[in-house]
Formats: sequence, C-alpha cells, structure tokens
Amino acid sequence: MCEFVVIGISDNPRPELSSEALGAIAAGRVFSGGRRHRDIVESLLPAGAEWIDITVPLSDVFERYEALPDGERVVVFASGDPLFFGFAATLQRRMPQAGIRVIPHFNSLQTLAHHMLLPYEEMRAVSLTGRQWDAFDSALIAGEALIGVLTDRLHTPSAVAARMLEYGYDNYTITVGEHLGNPESERISALTLSEAAAREWQQPNSIILRRTHRRRRPFGIPEEEFELLDRRVNMITKMPVRLLALSMLDLRGRSSLWDVGFCTGSVSIEARLQFPDLKVTSFERRPECAAIIEANARRHGAPGITVVTEDFLDIEPSAYLSPDAVFIGGHGGKLRDMLDVVAGCLTPGGIVVFNSVGADSLRSFRSGAVAAGLTIAKEHTITIDSHNPITIIKAIK
Repeated sequence: MCEFVVIGISDNPRPELSSEALGAIAAGRVFSGGRRHRDIVESLLPAGAEWIDITVPLSDVFERYEALPDGERVVVFASGDPLFFGFAATLQRRMPQAGIRVIPHFNSLQTLAHHMLLPYEEMRAVSLTGRQWDAFDSALIAGEALIGVLTDRLHTPSAVAARMLEYGYDNYTITVGEHLGNPESERISALTLSEAAAREWQQPNSIILRRTHRRRRPFGIPEEEFELLDRRVNMITKMPVRLLALSMLDLRGRSSLWDVGFCTGSVSIEARLQFPDLKVTSFERRPECAAIIEANARRHGAPGITVVTEDFLDIEPSAYLSPDAVFIGGHGGKLRDMLDVVAGCLTPGGIVVFNSVGADSLRSFRSGAVAAGLTIAKEHTITIDSHNPITIIKAIK
C-alpha cells in the first residue's frame, strides 16, 4: 500500500511553502491533486513526475493509488487544511491502513476571517462543496451567530443568499472572499443578502455570515399562523396536541422523522424548528398540500423538509432515509396497512405516534401496532377548548 504526504496550499500562483513541504516535493515521484492545484505547483515538480488528477468519480482515483507499488509515496496537494472538509479526511475513510502525513495551510474560512479581523472560535463551519443543503439549513435554523460556508459551483454565494431570503433569514450580513490567497485576484466583499443574491461570483470563493439579530423561533406555533387547506381549521394538529405528540416521539438524538399525512405540515415544521439536525420526510396523498407545506415552511423558516405527494402505501420505502420516529397524522381508513409499512421501515427502538380522534381509530391503531410487531408504550387523552378529546398513543419497535 502506498503512503501519502498531503500538502495544503492557497490560491496563490506562487505558493510560499515550508521547507518540510518543499522537501517532500523534491523527494517525490508521484503527485496528485485537482487540476487547479497542478497549475499552481507544476513549476515545483521534479522532472519525470507522474500526476494523478483528483476528479470524480473518486473511485477511479483510488484505483490508481491502489495500483501503485507498496511503499510508494504520493504527494497530494489540497486546498487549505486537508483535514478541514478536505482530501486527507477522504483518504482516511477510503484507505484507513495507509500512512498519511499532513502539512496544512490556513483553510479559506480562516483566511477570510483574518481579512475581516474577526475572532472565529465560535464560528459554525459547514461545507456545501459537493453536498446538499442539510448542514447549512441546520445552522440557519439553530440561529448560529457566525456561519462559515464552503461553496461550489452550484451552491454559490448568490444561491446561498437567495435561499436565506426565501426562508426569511434576512438577519445576517454576508462577506464573500474570492480567490483567497491570490494577491492578483483576491477580492473581499461585504454586502447585504439582497446584494449578494444579485451578483455573479468568481470561483473559488467562501462565505462568512454574521447574525445581526435573533430571528423569532417559537416553541409551539399557533395554528392561526399556518396557511390551511381550504381554510379548514380542523385540518391542522392543534398546537398543544402537536407539542405533546412531538414530546412522545422523543426526537432529541433521533435522525429521521416521517410525517405521514402532513396536510398543512404543522408537525413537520415544528419538528424541524425544534430539532434542526433532524431529517424530516413528509408524506401526503393530496397534491394540493405540497404548496401549502412549502408556503408554511417559508413563512416559519423551516428549509430542508422532503415533501412526497403520493399515496403512502404506494411509496418505495428504500428511496427515503429509514425513520427512527414516525408520526401518523392521516390514514384514510388504511391505518393497519400503514402500520405494516412503517414497522418494516422503522429502525430498532424507533417510535410511532398517532393522534386518534375516535374510538374506532384508537382500537385500529392498538391492534394494528401489535400485529405489526410493535409494543404500545403510552397514551394521553386531552381536550382542547370545545374540540373533541384526542388520544395521543405511542408504540415502540
């Protein structure tokens, strides 16, 4: 198995490297990195050097590494700190037995903070480079005071700012650093989100967001603050019932919630706001409800909910992250069949909670849960104002 020396560099076309890094380059034969990295360091490589481009799919890159003779040393160039969302961490995952030495540089968020004279010890750093919005959305919902963002060609500063404005997170300023470390093209821009959304940006770039004030995030959203289905006030889980159901789902520390029969999306949105790292997947057979949950998610600042509009019994469960918590808010008379599907997908120790508005559905849940291999754990019955009593019942796999 080959060994690796991973050298962090900036975007400076004339890199200033340590004697340790220069010594590793001089002694090297096989080198690797992105094409941009090769342009920067090519003049430093010894004659006859072999270069392995790091491009997707990464499986091809690692096949080339694995084909090298045992003990061959590969000098890899990476941006900034190779252990900060970087290639050294990828090497550790893909080739855990390989010897790895890291010679780091400042990462781009550190460099940008230095330009801003910004103490950054409490900054929440997230990467959107080749990733989805999940970690960024979580940082927004949590209301982090400082958020550092690594971008890519899809998740640009314009796209980041537009997403924040779409979900009402206008309580941040944005600073964008382009070509950080390159004295000829480096540019630092401090703007409003609206200004950033309207501009085009040079790659590579990084972002630091600074919160100007806290955004309201209530614990329990009144039902009158939701857009409703056909103005039907009975088609939403009332706030006290919603909070009790979420409590029984025991969501702290769980990773995936399925909300089956979401209608307005009140349970999904409340769960997303209270547990920002929770992956929420919401199912509803009425297609008109998609626009309603999306409008409510924007209104309350709850990005990142996966919305599925089809009959729950027709879904392919493997297409979604397996749940460790499920809330059943609507069943269309097919509760037992739903419980069979849920029990088959639910992770061990997972929880199912159901709000029953009548004796028949309560009996159906009890018997259906037991038949599906679940254990009834707890029940609470409450009455809200002049509404009929509701029983919230919990089962565990």
